[in-house]
Amino acid sequence: MNKQDQPLIFELSKEGRVGYSLPEMDVPQVELSDLIPSDYIRTEEPHLPEVSELDIMRHYTALSKRNHGVDSGFYPLGSCTMKYNPKVNENVARLNGFAHINPLQEAESVQGALELMYDLQEHLKEITGMDEVTLQPAAGAHGEWTGLMMIRAYHEANGDTHRTKVIVPDSAHGTNPASATVAGFETVTVKSNENGLVDLEDLKRVVGDDTAALMLTNPNTLGLFEENILEMASIIHEAGGKLYYDGANLNAVLSKARPGDMGFDVVHLNLHKTFTGPHGGGGPGSGPVGVKEDLIKYLPKPVLVKNGDKFEFDYNRPDSIGRVKPYYGNFGINVRAYTYIRTMGPDGLRAVTENAVLNANYMMRRLAPHFDLPFDRHCKHEFVISGKRQKKLGVRTLDIAKRLLDFGYHPPTIYFPLNVEECMMIEPTETESKETLDSFIDAMIQIAKEAEETPEIVQEAPHTTIVKRMDETLAARKPVLRYTKES
Repeated sequence: MNKQDQPLIFELSKEGRVGYSLPEMDVPQVELSDLIPSDYIRTEEPHLPEVSELDIMRHYTALSKRNHGVDSGFYPLGSCTMKYNPKVNENVARLNGFAHINPLQEAESVQGALELMYDLQEHLKEITGMDEVTLQPAAGAHGEWTGLMMIRAYHEANGDTHRTKVIVPDSAHGTNPASATVAGFETVTVKSNENGLVDLEDLKRVVGDDTAALMLTNPNTLGLFEENILEMASIIHEAGGKLYYDGANLNAVLSKARPGDMGFDVVHLNLHKTFTGPHGGGGPGSGPVGVKEDLIKYLPKPVLVKNGDKFEFDYNRPDSIGRVKPYYGNFGINVRAYTYIRTMGPDGLRAVTENAVLNANYMMRRLAPHFDLPFDRHCKHEFVISGKRQKKLGVRTLDIAKRLLDFGYHPPTIYFPLNVEECMMIEPTETESKETLDSFIDAMIQIAKEAEETPEIVQEAPHTTIVKRMDETLAARKPVLRYTKES
């Protein structure tokens, strides 16, 4: 970054400038050594910038303008559903009765909040076709682990301790095998067939009496609906296993199909994806888990129940896997999701699916002549194209992603799923206009043309961003994690 663009905060520092004003202490002062072991007490003043309040406000405001998000631009991150978060959700979440309560309050004093949570559970049960839902898990992967722990408890209660393996498709999200491992299972990979779907013959080969579960996303990570899902459910259930639904792609089937009707026993949802909670930057998230009847008694406790006209937490759950998160989930995200569901209604949620699928198929068909299309068939809410054609010209998928930054777009997911070479996974979501989609498509077509005629433009991108292309190997192995005067 050039110094004339925006000076760093240390370069703004002038001795004696102060950006805060604190009142005099009105409590007795104590020696730090009485509170903190001497080994942890500074012997020198920290090296901090000395700046005015105005300077520091302008500094952080300038930094915020460099961020990219759904409120500032198109964010076609496949598998992540980075769609617009309606601001009415934010307004409701900030109502005093929701924003200013404390999780340690007695249940009698927060009945409105508990009623919202209970109603949200009921809505999610209807949407997914499950028999009960917990809001405790903090995010999708946390929900995966929670669901798998319930499956494990179920098998152990039945004496099936030999069921130690979880089957995962080769196109699965990376969190699936990771969650299975953390839950104490071994993972077994099932292959995809030439149509991008689970290979039924390979599934029959890997399933057995040691199978605890099959983890599946439907539509899958290629954006394709697993049309043989009922047969897959039958194969797993006949072997004594459970079928787990990764809800990352629920945006594609809202009010059109329900995991519970497909044969799934457990489902996790991403309220920060499908139901418009803020997404990205590590959180906050919310990953509710729904289960069928035979798994209800293993739900994390406490379980929120309705007793007459009152709402309360039930701790008397002897078979529960226990608490999986302090308090009862990320309440603010639950409020946002509830507001979204209530404002959309069943017709609105159905329109979400229809528009998401329409947008994805429109983009896929317009881009197909310019990139390789590994699965030439109707997609759902997202699709996969390949940069193999451009790679032969010396332009990698990574270069294409970097070049998109020059057009003001966040790149799509790249190199995932792993079973597609030079993969680009694009999810337009239902909230984007045709004009936005056309503008992104035009940028992609231009980049494809540049790869043929002037590949160095793409290879050296980005050209217009404040930070240019980094040495990725060095950045990964020796990252600079803090600013110093010398760096």
